[in-house]
Amino acid sequence: MVTHTDAQIGRILEALKQTGRDKDTIIVFASDNGLAVGRHGLMGKQNVYDHSVHVPLIVAGPGIPAGKRREQLCYIYDIYPTLCERAGLKTPDTVQFRSLNPVIDDAHAEYRDNLYFAFMSWQRAVRDERYKLIEYCVNDVRHTQLFDLAADPHETKNLAGEPDQAERL
Repeated sequence: MVTHTDAQIGRILEALKQTGRDKDTIIVFASDNGLAVGRHGLMGKQNVYDHSVHVPLIVAGPGIPAGKRREQLCYIYDIYPTLCERAGLKTPDTVQFRSLNPVIDDAHAEYRDNLYFAFMSWQRAVRDERYKLIEYCVNDVRHTQLFDLAADPHETKNLAGEPDQAERL
């Protein structure tokens, strides 16, 4: 599937190059979130762990630094105001998300301190650059999880019960 997708993107990029439109076209590659496929004992995407909320995002084109990576937190919904701004269009006042252009233009730009996640009425999470807090209920029993994403990017060691994490919690 990845090989097929790569080949089709290659066709699009080649057509843009052949028509000269590559000089004035912004390419955005993003994807849906993935499946848990057994991680955390889950199979679908009905959760707020990173394997099920983290998505790829690549932006390329004129005025966009090539081959650069950004670490700032963002939402996929930030793409729309980003493209409006790049195209010189006013972002509608009803749009609740923010342009990524400050981050695209400056790797050190401050952007978002936190991201918030929800699944249905029973899972909530908040994360910053280092930690993620997850709250969920199973059979009316509340569960709390805290992960240090720098030390534990796969969210396997729950720190919520650790005495030294009480203030952070």
